[in-house]
Amino acid sequence: MNKDSADELPVKATILVAEDKESMADMLRLTLEADGYSVIHAADGMEAIRRLREGGIDLVLTDLKMPKKSGLDVLTTTRQECRSIPFIFMTAFGTIELAVEAMRLGAYDFITKPFDTGHLLVKLSHALENRRLAAENIVLRDAVKSAAGLAPILGNSPLMLEAAGQARKVARARTTVLLLGESGTGKELFARAIHNLSPRAERPFVAVNCAAIPRDLLESELFGHEKGAFTGADQRRMGKFELADKGTLFLDEIGEMEISLQAKILRALQDGHIERVGGVHSVVVDVRVVAASNRDLEAAVAEKSFREDLYYRLNVFPIHLPPLRDRRGDIPALADYFIARYSRELGCPNASLSAEALEMLERHQWKGNVRELENAIERALILCDGGAILPEHLAICGAGFSDAALRGMPMDGTLDDAVSYALRRVETERIRRALAGTGGNKTRAAEILSVSYKTLLTKIKDYGIE
Repeated sequence: MNKDSADELPVKATILVAEDKESMADMLRLTLEADGYSVIHAADGMEAIRRLREGGIDLVLTDLKMPKKSGLDVLTTTRQECRSIPFIFMTAFGTIELAVEAMRLGAYDFITKPFDTGHLLVKLSHALENRRLAAENIVLRDAVKSAAGLAPILGNSPLMLEAAGQARKVARARTTVLLLGESGTGKELFARAIHNLSPRAERPFVAVNCAAIPRDLLESELFGHEKGAFTGADQRRMGKFELADKGTLFLDEIGEMEISLQAKILRALQDGHIERVGGVHSVVVDVRVVAASNRDLEAAVAEKSFREDLYYRLNVFPIHLPPLRDRRGDIPALADYFIARYSRELGCPNASLSAEALEMLERHQWKGNVRELENAIERALILCDGGAILPEHLAICGAGFSDAALRGMPMDGTLDDAVSYALRRVETERIRRALAGTGGNKTRAAEILSVSYKTLLTKIKDYGIE
């Protein structure tokens, strides 16, 4: 290798050596440069602070005792301005206590004089690697926030962009948010986005579907209970409010909550205090609440089935999510997203959407909104055998089933009969494919289908699958 090419080798990192003894500084400079580092020297603490403020330093190797400012002074000043630069202290035997204090203040490590230069180089390498990983974690966390924030699959229709803009604005505040819209419009997606874009993103996001939990259990689910509070309460249990402390609590379908429990929700929102079931002492919680409902809560207030004071406490910042039929321009992008997602899972990477099927999707009323569209795409991918999705594969109203697809359909029964038949047919085909793909391994097939082994065996027996 010639000299010019050697000069072009990248420098490992730039290290600031803060050392007032010239002979020690020269030895460190020669050692570090020989190992590929760039070295900047500071002869005292004040010069070290000035060099750090100029930027471009990746690590500080400093003596504890220096003129003008000590190594500890350099550390504390730097930590106020930039927390990411690692410090390694060089200390004599008699100043180990000071080195330990430096670690408490945020130093990465220390090394006792006299030291082996090989040992020093290992410490430097570990410190820089630690800094690199920390930086990668920050980037990854930001990427996850972006992906889990307001995802591009929401669409670009004016109504959805307006809702997304409102969510971004309110995310930074502690304000209670009320998400309103029909089932399947993406209320939980918005709630998670608001949490992920908020200062509480590193804390828990806890979701509760108020309509899915029996009413006599919902209070315990939300507020927890003390041991002996009721039959079966054999130990104290924390509720969702406590689990979401310092984070976000998503109360989905809050309009289904019985009115007696609404008063306790109101107190939690107003005072930040809850009481466990069977408890006598209040528990302080710091929770940001995002609530959602597909009901007309104003009408529920008029009907006396929802507390007026709770409604106004929740309705501080309402966001209305439009139904899919009011943003049909988003359907192609949503369909492409779901095809890409499920085609990988189902093992049909070449699946596509025919023009006739897309036209049918754009005409459909979508009473189940995005969730209904997602289900329709997943079923179609199962039925299309990995090729083009045609209208007869969509299983939606007006999809123009072929005679083969309609064969055996209970045409003279109820709509529930038709739905049951279609579901049975789709599940049968999906199970057959999973078993074929695993060579008949039912345990692996159950994992692919995200059901229990017992559930899979039951369906195989009920559907008469060979």
